[in-house]
Amino acid sequence: MDYTNEMLLEIDSKSRNESFARMVVAGFVAQLDPTIEEIADIKTAVSEAVTNAIIHGYDSGEGKIKVNCKICNHEVFIEIQDRGKGIDDIEKAMEPLYTTRPEMERSGMGFSFMEAFMDDLEVESRPGEGTTIKMKKVIH
Repeated sequence: MDYTNEMLLEIDSKSRNESFARMVVAGFVAQLDPTIEEIADIKTAVSEAVTNAIIHGYDSGEGKIKVNCKICNHEVFIEIQDRGKGIDDIEKAMEPLYTTRPEMERSGMGFSFMEAFMDDLEVESRPGEGTTIKMKKVIH
């Protein structure tokens, strides 16, 4: 697949960087002239993925999060990657309302939101090695 444009962002796993990542991706995707709803969907999905990396991947500790965006025609491909603790049971983690951090009042809806707002979602993870979330959105 030939990409017409690509960007890579690497940020520290600090909660204050979540909104920065969301805005960078929104700015990058703006070149496709998305609707307000499409951009809101993308921002929400990116926010959830980055927040998961910070809270669950690194247990709110130090680490790096990579955000890679690619555009091909009218499709946006977004990968959010951490090298944190990984997910033991991806299927269980993707169940609505499931959370490993109830003491933080986490809703357990992160993956559900990503699935609802994006056209495709794939989660790859290995315990002790980290997690990569791959999302696709078609801009109409």
